Amino acid sequence: MPAPVPVTSSSPHAIVIGSGFGGLAAAVRLGARGYRVTVLEKLDEPGGRAYVYKMGGYTFDAGPTVVTAPFLFEELWELAGKKLADTIDMRPVTPFYRIRFDDGQVFDYTGDPEHMRSEIRKLNPADVEGYEKFVAMSEEIFKVGFTELAHVPFGSWFDMAKIAPDMVKLQSYRTVYGLVSKYVKDDRLRQVLSFHPLLVGGNPFSTTSIYTLIAFLERKWGVHFPVGGTGKLVRGLVGLIEGMGGTVRCNTAVDQILVENGRAVGVKLPSGELLRADVVVSNADSATTYKNLVPAEARRRWTDKKIEKSRYSMSLFVWYFGLKKKYDHVAHHTIMLGPRYKGLLDDIFTNHTLAEDFSLYLHRPTATDPGLAPEGCDGFYVLSPVPNLMADVDWATQAKPYRDAIAKKLSETLLPGLEENLAVEHWITPLDFRDRLSSFRGAAFGIEPILTQSAYFRPHNASEELERLYLVGAGTHPGAGLPGVLSSARVLDSIVPSPTDLGVS
Repeated sequence: MPAPVPVTSSSPHAIVIGSGFGGLAAAVRLGARGYRVTVLEKLDEPGGRAYVYKMGGYTFDAGPTVVTAPFLFEELWELAGKKLADTIDMRPVTPFYRIRFDDGQVFDYTGDPEHMRSEIRKLNPADVEGYEKFVAMSEEIFKVGFTELAHVPFGSWFDMAKIAPDMVKLQSYRTVYGLVSKYVKDDRLRQVLSFHPLLVGGNPFSTTSIYTLIAFLERKWGVHFPVGGTGKLVRGLVGLIEGMGGTVRCNTAVDQILVENGRAVGVKLPSGELLRADVVVSNADSATTYKNLVPAEARRRWTDKKIEKSRYSMSLFVWYFGLKKKYDHVAHHTIMLGPRYKGLLDDIFTNHTLAEDFSLYLHRPTATDPGLAPEGCDGFYVLSPVPNLMADVDWATQAKPYRDAIAKKLSETLLPGLEENLAVEHWITPLDFRDRLSSFRGAAFGIEPILTQSAYFRPHNASEELERLYLVGAGTHPGAGLPGVLSSARVLDSIVPSPTDLGVS
């Protein structure tokens, strides 16, 4: 890997709006190519959805907790002339997920083929053969959907037409749940093999089956967690940016993207300060980028009407809490499925109602890194998918009762004695996604990953509205999740001009 291009005060300037993983990865890639990079972050610390909360000796990663393609991080460190292993201790996690059904039965989801066959036999021996066929199909989808297409910009209809035969062959017209159901018949196994879209903001019953590639992606590279939490990765990326001459400015919101002759030329801050740039990259929510940052007169495709008619992911209620004892029987990642599957998802995505029941993702990072909590203690967060702000829910009054209902469920199942051992707590609601993270309608993952909002049909990485405006992150191609947002930054390598081609002195 060649050394980064030296950056000077006269190097072309790139502004990156937002310091989520997509924005930080974009900044590293641009810096390595010779851009002088400035990252602007609204919050007081970098990370965006990967913000870190610290309370009473406990450290909580606010968002991403599952690292499934560590080579994408290794590549960023190499671009900066470094090695990931020198600063990040990435630990494999097994089981990948412990899936707990509502009656208490458990399925340990791992990357070991024989173990998976054994777990499937417990549910339905007749489905083992179908499972093997599903994994083979997942691999075929992975070879096209991830290996060949995740890093490719979809800027024209021609790009979409080229992949159409493969998409038909791979049955991308089916939903994730529909494809899984083709291969396995047991209802519980269908849930086990179809929940993955929820990790990237999609409904298994409407998300394109392209996303079944996640099953093979996890098997190929495993599930990992960095010692120190995902916040350690954020700090590492900031270090790479600064080491290449870039700057990360926190407490710096952007009021507007400056436009001259159809080209993005910088940004205006709320203070009135103008920052000029040769290229602008937005890691902000794509809907927010167009609705709030790009002037309406500069927009032809992403008008307010189109933005409002698009479909958006669900939101999340996330409760972070530290307990004054250890729960060693609890896995690092636990999926707690509720009494309903499709009915609950209908309520969240279609009916936009807050149901009384829920399915939960329980994260116990101290299972892998005890240093994230005081000695003898455990740190957790529990995440519940909830409707975005299309729902008529008053979170100012509903948050505490909802927290209490989740606490009751956890106390009765995996975490007995939770309330009496509670040391610290904090929660976020869809209002936080809207107000703090600037996400349209409080959607936790931006635009919903349905087929008609994938690839060419998502907001493009090279903006359709302005020259030299580029988008990275969950709301553009290829989509949400760490591999997705890191890949969106990788797309920039092929669409952002080389600094030497800009004619900047």
